[in-house]
Amino acid sequence: MIYLQHMHKHTFKKITAFFLLFAFLITTSGLPLHVFAASLTGISDTVSDLTAGASANHTISFTTPTGVASGETIILTFTSTATAPTIHASLTYTDIDVLDDGVDLTLAATPSGATAGVVRTSATVITFTNGSSAIAAGSVVTFKIGTHATNQSTGVYNITNGTAGTTYLSVTGNFGDTGVLSMPIISNGVVSISAEVLPTLSFTISDNAIYFGNLSASTTCFAQGTDPGNVTCPTTSETESLNITAATNSTSGYTVTVQGATLTSGLNTITALGSNTAASAGSEQCGLRITHSGGNGAVTAPYAASGYAYTGTASTPAQIASSSVATTTDTYSLRYLANITSVTEAGSYSTSHTFVATANF
Repeated sequence: MIYLQHMHKHTFKKITAFFLLFAFLITTSGLPLHVFAASLTGISDTVSDLTAGASANHTISFTTPTGVASGETIILTFTSTATAPTIHASLTYTDIDVLDDGVDLTLAATPSGATAGVVRTSATVITFTNGSSAIAAGSVVTFKIGTHATNQSTGVYNITNGTAGTTYLSVTGNFGDTGVLSMPIISNGVVSISAEVLPTLSFTISDNAIYFGNLSASTTCFAQGTDPGNVTCPTTSETESLNITAATNSTSGYTVTVQGATLTSGLNTITALGSNTAASAGSEQCGLRITHSGGNGAVTAPYAASGYAYTGTASTPAQIASSSVATTTDTYSLRYLANITSVTEAGSYSTSHTFVATANF
């Protein structure tokens, strides 16, 4: 009995010494100590296209409970129940971004100092080797693989999906954490959506009748939208006679024309101004001046200057406004002028002007 107790104490001392030596060697060797692998949390892979055979970008994200020490690896491995996806043979670190809590890490083909290394190990494996800067426990690690990688340079190559089935992504490595997720690869993940935008042109005229009243050789008369009755030149200051609006989604815009004769009474007419001319009481004048607001349109010469003109005829339209691009509502304010001389023939003068807007589709 005494002998057995002696043996037990001797054996216990040996075992204790062994574990103390083992602990000393581990803690002084500089090697990471991961006794148990932890499960990654929040693991996801956002794929730009799940269609079989399609070239796709991958955004892989996960939280590492353990962290990634200097020199440790993270290995991404793709497998499938059908044909596994293929990492492009020319893919390099320039096609990959790695982020630690949203901050891009500097990458190269192999690690050096604070620069981490990432490389296509095979057609289905990408290996990341950390540089000298540790990734802390609890960090969110993100891999952007493909043409949306922009940190080193804009990515060119990505991953081609395998055939329809379930693709698995395994995250392993000697950093101590593991995780796996699945994603469906389907025969066609693209939905064709079509719609048509019809060509549009809107056009309005504010008044369909305007009035000068009784013309006078001693004062300039402007047309107005209400009938003044038997009144001489009720409006002697320039005022808006009417307005027109135009709008279109045509990329080439629109044109507006006016067609009609000058003021006419039987065989007698009031002279239309063929070029932009200042108002002059006592001279025969029939003309129009136009201003513009809103949209992208513009008044066409000779109607945009400070004087007046009218170049349309009963048989020939004259362009008065246009836009060369699509435009929201353009508003044009038209001011009609009429003057006579003391010998202008008496009569009831009138005319009709037809305004046309044409979209340039």
